[in-house]
Amino acid sequence: MKNTIKFMIGLLAIGLVSCEPEFENAVSDEGFYDAGDADFSNYVALGNSLTAGYADGALFMSGQKDSYPNIMAQQFSFVGGGDFTQPLTSDDLGGLLLGGQQILGNRLVLSADENGNPFPAPLDGMPTTDVVSSETGPFNNMGVPGAKSYHLVTPGYGSVAGVANGTANPWYARFATSESSTVLADAASLNPSFFSLWIGNNDILGYATSGGSGVDQTGNLDPSTYGGNDITDPNVFAAAYSAQVDALVAGGAKGVLLNIPDVTSIPYFTTVPAQSIPLDAATAGAVNAQFALYNGALGQLVAGGFISAEEAAIRAINFVEGINYPIMTDVDLTDVTAILIGAGLDSETAALLGQLRQVKSDDLVVLTASSALGSVPDPSNPLGIVGVSIPLTNQFVLTSTEQDRVATAGAAYNAIIEGLAAANELGYGDMKSALADVAANGAAYNGGLLTSTYVTGGAFSLDGVHPTPRGYAFTANTIIDVINTTYNASIPKVDIGTYGTVTLHNN
Repeated sequence: MKNTIKFMIGLLAIGLVSCEPEFENAVSDEGFYDAGDADFSNYVALGNSLTAGYADGALFMSGQKDSYPNIMAQQFSFVGGGDFTQPLTSDDLGGLLLGGQQILGNRLVLSADENGNPFPAPLDGMPTTDVVSSETGPFNNMGVPGAKSYHLVTPGYGSVAGVANGTANPWYARFATSESSTVLADAASLNPSFFSLWIGNNDILGYATSGGSGVDQTGNLDPSTYGGNDITDPNVFAAAYSAQVDALVAGGAKGVLLNIPDVTSIPYFTTVPAQSIPLDAATAGAVNAQFALYNGALGQLVAGGFISAEEAAIRAINFVEGINYPIMTDVDLTDVTAILIGAGLDSETAALLGQLRQVKSDDLVVLTASSALGSVPDPSNPLGIVGVSIPLTNQFVLTSTEQDRVATAGAAYNAIIEGLAAANELGYGDMKSALADVAANGAAYNGGLLTSTYVTGGAFSLDGVHPTPRGYAFTANTIIDVINTTYNASIPKVDIGTYGTVTLHNN
């Protein structure tokens, strides 16, 4: 069976633009714009990959220049804003070296196979950005790709020596002021007059993008025990976030706090449909015959009290002629592997069936599943189809149960952010609502409509998570609206249509 997902990624109406940005608000008389009640002379942006300008699965120079803080700083220059410096990478390839050895891959570009089918592929070439070649600051953009909330207050998070053993962040190690410094202390030392803080996405995003492969650590107050894909306890988040706000406002700075979007707003979770496996009647019948014994055994498991009738109905496998839901492994189901082995099944078959079910309409199949779904790993076994007789593994599906965990934590984080914004009289940027509106309705701009559709929508880069330059321009405008309202300012916005989207591989 051919890969069934490639047809979803087309080249229809991709707006590939490489123009100088223009103002959404036309400049007229000198002095028309005003800083209002804020002082933008020393703007510092604190956050993660979104703040850094990360896109297409990497951090690269032109992406950094189109980061939303840099776009905002350019607009602040019309109301007394000062210089805005960033720890720019050395090239546009996006990869990263550690002492000459590549440790992170190059950025994605849109390529095509021999049949003209488009797909994202890493850009060719050896990167020149090296962690050990430290950048000299200070830097106004303190966005650190991969950072979670508590990482910003963790000493040694920028230790070059710690990068090799996984205890430090290579991107922060490029510009940390010392081996033991914290991101927050480095940012606060700049004495900002104005700041933006967008952190917390990664406290749930790693869990979500890995299909719930991590652990929900709610109730565990020791983040040193967390894994990379775990959900951060809301109390841990609150302590770290409160410390950041306290440090940033200590010198009288004003700023804006940005909340956490919902995962259903980004194409990483919305591009691959839950129902995605096309089968003809003969193939569906042959596969159902393979699962007949298993479906029959479900009744025996119910009779023995091992699972409920409701769970048996969830586990039942049935394919039909047409478009089907793939099969998957659900780690939240009761593991009946040992019972199946006791009933006479071999260990390999029992392990396959132990937590098996079909994907449901409210599950989210992640973008990376597109390369596996419908493939046939063993050509000698034409019925050995991933999603049909070979289940999608846990990391490829964010189930409705796992989505609830993400949503519960995200709601708790956002309540904390909104409360701190109100308590400190700071701007509150509701990015969750803004991106949900882009996903549901699109955002009109001069000459088009920005949507969250993968590749063609213009808002998101090829990693399906981070914005394109056009998406970052939309983000900047959204935040500028909040600043203008909160601080009685009149800062001009940019014309987002003059910013680019995805990049074609021209080789």
